[in-house]
Amino acid sequence: MEQVTAVALMAALPRAAALPHHRDALRALARTSAAPATAALVRAWAATEAGRRDPEVVRSVAEALAADAAVRAPLARALTAWLAELADPGRDVTRPGRGAPRRPATTANTIGPGAHVTGPVLQAHGIHGDVHIHPASRSSVAPPPRQLPPVPAHFTNRSVELAALDGHVGAARNAARIVVISGPAGVGKTALARRWLLAHADAFPDGQLYADLRGHAEEGPARPNELLGEFLRALGHEQPPAELRERAALWRTATAGSRIAVLLDNALSAAQVRPLLPAAHGALTVVTSRGRLTGLGMDGAAFQPLDVLAAEDAVRLLSRRVGADRVHREPDAALKVARACAGLPLAVCVAAARLATRPRQPLAAMAGALGRGAAPALDALRIEGEYAVRGALDASYRQLEPELARCYRCLGLAPVAVLTAQVAAAACRLGPPEGALDAMDELAEVNLLEDLGPDPRTGLGRYRFHDLVRAHAQRLAEAEETAAEAAAAVRRVVDYHLAAATAAEALLSPSHRTLRRDYAEPVAQEPPFADAPGALRWLDAERTQLMAVLRTADAKGMYAVVWQLADALWPMFLRLRPYDLWIEAHERGLAAARRAGDREGESRMLTSGGTGLRNVGRHDEAIAWFTQALRAARDEAARLTGHPDGGGPALAAAHRAEAQALHGIGQSCRLAGRLAEAADHFERALALREAVGHRRGTALTRICLGDVALAAGRPDDALEPLARARVDLLAEDDPYDAARALAFIGHCRTLIGGGERVPGEEQLRTALAEFEATGAAHWQGRVLEMLGESAEGRGDTGAALQWYERSLTRYTSAGAPDADRLARRIRRLPPPAPAAPQTPPDSS
Repeated sequence: MEQVTAVALMAALPRAAALPHHRDALRALARTSAAPATAALVRAWAATEAGRRDPEVVRSVAEALAADAAVRAPLARALTAWLAELADPGRDVTRPGRGAPRRPATTANTIGPGAHVTGPVLQAHGIHGDVHIHPASRSSVAPPPRQLPPVPAHFTNRSVELAALDGHVGAARNAARIVVISGPAGVGKTALARRWLLAHADAFPDGQLYADLRGHAEEGPARPNELLGEFLRALGHEQPPAELRERAALWRTATAGSRIAVLLDNALSAAQVRPLLPAAHGALTVVTSRGRLTGLGMDGAAFQPLDVLAAEDAVRLLSRRVGADRVHREPDAALKVARACAGLPLAVCVAAARLATRPRQPLAAMAGALGRGAAPALDALRIEGEYAVRGALDASYRQLEPELARCYRCLGLAPVAVLTAQVAAAACRLGPPEGALDAMDELAEVNLLEDLGPDPRTGLGRYRFHDLVRAHAQRLAEAEETAAEAAAAVRRVVDYHLAAATAAEALLSPSHRTLRRDYAEPVAQEPPFADAPGALRWLDAERTQLMAVLRTADAKGMYAVVWQLADALWPMFLRLRPYDLWIEAHERGLAAARRAGDREGESRMLTSGGTGLRNVGRHDEAIAWFTQALRAARDEAARLTGHPDGGGPALAAAHRAEAQALHGIGQSCRLAGRLAEAADHFERALALREAVGHRRGTALTRICLGDVALAAGRPDDALEPLARARVDLLAEDDPYDAARALAFIGHCRTLIGGGERVPGEEQLRTALAEFEATGAAHWQGRVLEMLGESAEGRGDTGAALQWYERSLTRYTSAGAPDADRLARRIRRLPPPAPAAPQTPPDSS
């Protein structure tokens, strides 16, 4: 059989990828791929001339494509074209009938009898002999993100503006496209943007992304860094880098060559928008804002102002919501309602929603209720629209039952952008979440809340306020709730998140010592998960909400809650590695613990926060944090040593804290390459942990001693501490760290070589499976790299390349700094030796 595997062909294509037609073919592959990581790699390859000619990049793309069953057919077609072009550079294979090949194409390799082929293959000739072809296993992959909320069913008119949007985009077809839709609050900017983008969904096969920039939220606008993290995770980069500059660079790389649409809703300024702009010329960014954002004109933006509805269109919108018959019966009253709402769709919808629930109420009654509200000049309404919306909201609020009105006020106080049943139950003190869902459903019925549907990761129902409606609810809470009642509602939401995060910590890190939790009152709401995978999904989905709660607690002086919530989020930081949030939470937590005078909280913040600093390469800062923790622990131990009862458990706790600080300094020195200092600190930490009987801590330090021995070129010396660590960690029910120990054991054995190599590789595969079960992408990358090192050590360069490319994919998705180092390693790898041609059996 003469056949060409995808990996082999792609590795041979640096020159062919520079052909004039390569961009369209690569983008087609990217659109076809169901795996976001694969699509991102292909787009990155297509983006720059240097990348298209870089063998390392080509091999990375090849590995990803070979594992992606969704691209097999287009991959085969594209590779056929490229193979023909390699054979005859003068032929344009993208245009049938244009140019004839001057010589027949030749195959790149031959696979003979007995071959075992895995993954997509391109058949170049006949099949002869005993060849077995097995499809590559494919893990479940997510479809391109489709994040746009649905368009309201009552969307009315705007045909002129929709046509104008078509014109703006058509005129900018060959440029990075940006459209700014501006207008007063409540005028329908978001509905218009959704309506236009969803109508053109087919033009964006790589996905549609959505972010609420919260430009006028009381707690401040959304941070571009956090929004970029959400976008990158949606595209398959599970652990993007921490810094805004690096995250923005990865975003540009991930979107290069893609055809995506991004809706940036409720923006405050051009500076907030600019880091979120995708790089691709085929991408479209739609920005909505109360301001005109003329600064984006420097980025090539087109501008579409949005005015209020004409009176007849406002009446038509009212008619769609309450029924044409009612409007026809009272045309004058309908016109008065429309005019009182100043042509603002939000105000019309709020008024109409209340009327729809009271089919016997005359429209004149609503017109009269709206007329009792504030009535500034129309020009003032056109500037902001808030007064017209307030009049409609006041009219609806006055008709709410007392308990539902109280829920509306309390929900306005909740310090989160998205409301779930558990959050609403806490804010309103409603007991079971079912009651909270009923209340939010009723408020959505009268257009006071927007139903966002269930979260795809957790299945939890979600609601949110329009920012003007939230402001209205907050003003009413200030007027009708006492200061103590309002503060208690906020605290109940904060305490719910602290309790849920602590429950997740218990499931995900059962051996992590839980410090005290200070709740203002018992938390009645159960967490919305029952097992460790559910807890991790909840932490992932709620990370933005959790940080908003932490910041609120900090701003309101709930200092104990600040450091306790940062502590409870440890498994999120450890498993998901959101380094920006990790460092911010611990910086705030450390300051809060010091304000509260809590030594135990201060110590935990220093050591856990030092770990985050160390992991992003800020080694000197990490050592400074750990050194502060060490000094405080030693001072506490010295104070307790002379105590009449010998210090008891308190002294043991001080020694544990001292050992933790020493361990952290050792890890920071190890990553900085200072092996002798690292070993010294680990030995001292080990002695303290053994003395106080801290079994899990002792095992973790033994892992680090084994790692240092490995780094020093002494794998034989590393085996004993690693083996002991593995046994103890399994006994302590710590599967994540037990897998780390096993990975190092397998790596040691492959480095020793000889008869140790095969069992060592088996142990590495077992460790890989254990890390896949815990969702640790970075450690999956490390184990895959170790398997590549083993293959390279036994001279199998082809296998080493495949392991390294799989590792690079994991590192890239995790935003790990190892990706650059491994890419350099792949570039230095010698090319695989060609397989010896096999002579087909004699058929005579």
